[in-house]
Amino acid sequence: MTVLSSNLKLENRNSGDSVRSIPADTPGKWDPANCVAQVVRDIPPSGIRKFFDLVSQTKGVISLGVGEPDFVTPWHVREASVYYLEKGHTSYTSNWGMLELREEIVRYLYRRFGLNYQPNNQILVTVGVSEAVDLALRTVLCHGDEVLIPEPCFVSYRPCVKLAGGIPVGVPTKAEDEFRLTAEALQAALTPRSKVLILAFPSNPTGAVMRREHLEAIAEVVRKHNLLVISDEIYAELTYEGKHVSIASLEGMADRVIVMNGFSKAFAMTGWRLGYAAGPAPIIEAMCKIHQYTIMCAPTQAQRAGIEALRNGEPEMQRMIRSYDHRRRMMYRGLQNLGLECFEPQGAFYVFPSIKKTGLSSEEFSERLLMEEKVAVVPGNAFGQCGEGYIRCCYAASARDIEQALQRIDRFINRL
Repeated sequence: MTVLSSNLKLENRNSGDSVRSIPADTPGKWDPANCVAQVVRDIPPSGIRKFFDLVSQTKGVISLGVGEPDFVTPWHVREASVYYLEKGHTSYTSNWGMLELREEIVRYLYRRFGLNYQPNNQILVTVGVSEAVDLALRTVLCHGDEVLIPEPCFVSYRPCVKLAGGIPVGVPTKAEDEFRLTAEALQAALTPRSKVLILAFPSNPTGAVMRREHLEAIAEVVRKHNLLVISDEIYAELTYEGKHVSIASLEGMADRVIVMNGFSKAFAMTGWRLGYAAGPAPIIEAMCKIHQYTIMCAPTQAQRAGIEALRNGEPEMQRMIRSYDHRRRMMYRGLQNLGLECFEPQGAFYVFPSIKKTGLSSEEFSERLLMEEKVAVVPGNAFGQCGEGYIRCCYAASARDIEQALQRIDRFINRL
């Protein structure tokens, strides 16, 4: 029986539930900050956003920090979206995404990477790859499960794992291995609680890629220890001097991998916020449950644009890739000439030079370079502890801006 007193409000729950006591007259001043969950309080602000804010407050900055194509979404893609908007196609779509788009995604993944999926229950259209990663982690993690994350890595992986109740475990990669994940490093990080490996190649921030022979070694460890792989392949098309290989295409791996991809990088569609997940039907169907309750569907007009991009966007995509390749070599040679040691990136649009010889930390170097020479880069420690002593330079900037930025970096280094 529940007893009420003048000092307590008791919430009587169903049998088996706990009873929570709440003082009726709680003394002290109300502070909304106390309502924030501890797990959220403990997550640090994004190290990337800190520098974006500094850039926005400083005039005349050359930015090598923003990981975004400097191309505008191709006209025919924008036109397709506008056409359907004018026709009044503004309703919700299926939670899964338009079937027409999912069918195009299936054809694209087979054509480009040799992957085979069914559009009805193995493809989920999401609000960017970021939502896809979040959905996957919330779908598969139980409290205390460990997620192996090769580092340096994209800034959102660790927070997303924590918010899903998991434990992020960094797996260090090394410059001497061109920041590839090795089977030996993965094996050393395994524990009985290891459940998921996040694989993100080509890599943000290092520009590293994993060739077939490297992936085969990782796949052997994955199969041996029954890991699930979340493979973020948003930079797949930005692979130079060879073709991207998905770990899902290797023998015996299709049922162990959730492939994440989208339209932001290859089709210059960052603001459209359109991505997708492809993988085993039981996992993708479970992800859709969360998606339908939280997001409902990706934006209708973005999905229309995505259909056009997949059908007719590859010529423009190839033109952009050729331009990035030219700027990649320009940035790499320039940094080498300045004495900043770095390996030649093989993917994405980043170079990750070492600044250890300057004696400055990554943050000190980046802040002083911004204030003294008005060049924005991102400190390597924003991408995990393994990134300390490095900076991320994005070459999705004009050749002229890259040339001027290199001159300014040269001046800055010579004054140290």
